[in-house]
Amino acid sequence: MIESWRWYGPFDKITLAEIAQTGATGIVTALHEIPYGEVWPCDLIAARKAEIQAAGFQWVVVESLPIHERIKRGEGDLSQLFANYRQSMANLAANGIRTICYNFMPLIDWTRTDLAAPVARGGTCLRFSAPKMAAFELHMLGRQAAEADYPEAVRKDAAVWFQQSSEADRETLLHSIMSGLPGAYDRYDIAGLKTALQGYDGIRRDDLRANYRRFLEEIIPAAEDLGMRLCVHPDDPPRDLLGLPRIVSDADGIAFALNAVSARANGLTLCAGSLGANPANDVPAIARRFADRIHFAHLRNVRKDFDGSFEEAAHLEGDTDMVTLIDALLAEERRRLAEGRADASFPFRPDHGHELLTDIGRGTHPGYPLIGRLRGLAELRGVASALSARASSVTD
Repeated sequence: MIESWRWYGPFDKITLAEIAQTGATGIVTALHEIPYGEVWPCDLIAARKAEIQAAGFQWVVVESLPIHERIKRGEGDLSQLFANYRQSMANLAANGIRTICYNFMPLIDWTRTDLAAPVARGGTCLRFSAPKMAAFELHMLGRQAAEADYPEAVRKDAAVWFQQSSEADRETLLHSIMSGLPGAYDRYDIAGLKTALQGYDGIRRDDLRANYRRFLEEIIPAAEDLGMRLCVHPDDPPRDLLGLPRIVSDADGIAFALNAVSARANGLTLCAGSLGANPANDVPAIARRFADRIHFAHLRNVRKDFDGSFEEAAHLEGDTDMVTLIDALLAEERRRLAEGRADASFPFRPDHGHELLTDIGRGTHPGYPLIGRLRGLAELRGVASALSARASSVTD
């Protein structure tokens, strides 16, 4: 597998020179400065690629080429938005960049309630607190229908948190929830979020699935013609939020996405952390089931609580058996190599590391510090090396 690293381009406080010292060879990035729905120009793509190559890397994955909210809502005449997406893909392909990670989460991206939760032996991590999220929905947004989305015990804890919280605490919670939108132009206050949510009034799970199928039908044939790979990122967290349905949260959701347009170009980003936050998900089993359609992997781990909360664990210490998962991915790589496939070695990256040592206070993107991810990459590299050596000795 290809060791890669997410980099936010000119918005990132971590430099390519620093990333070079991690040992990663691939860069995962995007043109975050371009508004959603607009065409990515060839010259800007070429300039970013040249910058990456000058530092000794290859741009291996676009993460992400965002999908406009109107497409997710199925709103109005979408022909220009689909045409723009196809043109952006063509411009990327013309520059030799052929893998796109994207998601179909309505309105907000990955969601956490705490960006700096303490870790037992020092440092901080990202955390999703079910009581805090319930407090946000019930007491800050005033979305009373959310009562049906949380157990009574969580609602009680939410009420206690809200009663004891200060205005600053509530502002911090809003900021944390909005922080999963890297490069997005929409950052909402409470009033703005209420207005944005109204755009999804009446849209149910089946509606969102139909809109997603339409996107795939419009885009995947062009991706095949261009020799590109699109890989959907699972919902994070893998549950409905803010009254909005999420449709790629488990094996059934992945199967729907991949079967909606049955083509190798329509693939999966195997995100161990997103899927691992759902207690019903067996992440290594999901990897084995959909192995042939995995084009990219995010390897991270989470530790779950009984109430639906979870936090980012060290890469080898959470609830997902990372050794078994990496073994499954390496087995798929060997299978592809035996077939002579050009995409046999697919990229992976360490995801959502802890803030450690000099990471703390540096102000990097939430979940994307330098040292925490370096630790994760080193651990993952060690596991992969050991498993590969074992496989070679068995073959010999």
